[in-house]
Amino acid sequence: MTNQYRAYLVGENGVFRSAEAFEAASDASALTFARQFTRHGKVEVWQLGRKIAVLEPAQSPAHQLTRQ
Repeated sequence: MTNQYRAYLVGENGVFRSAEAFEAASDASALTFARQFTRHGKVEVWQLGRKIAVLEPAQSPAHQLTRQ
C-alpha cells in the first residue's frame, strides 16, 4: 500500500516555488525520494496535511533531516 506525498521546494522568502507529487510506501522512503530535490534548495515533505520533515540542502546526509 502506498501513500500520497508532496515535496515542496521552498524559496528564500519562505514561499513554495514548486511541488512534486509522488507515492511512497512509508515516510522513510518518501524522505529518501524527496532528498533528490534538495539540490535546488530547501524542501518540505508533506503527506496530506501532515508535515513529515524539512530537508536542508547544505548539510551532510546524516544531518539533513529536521523533524517537525
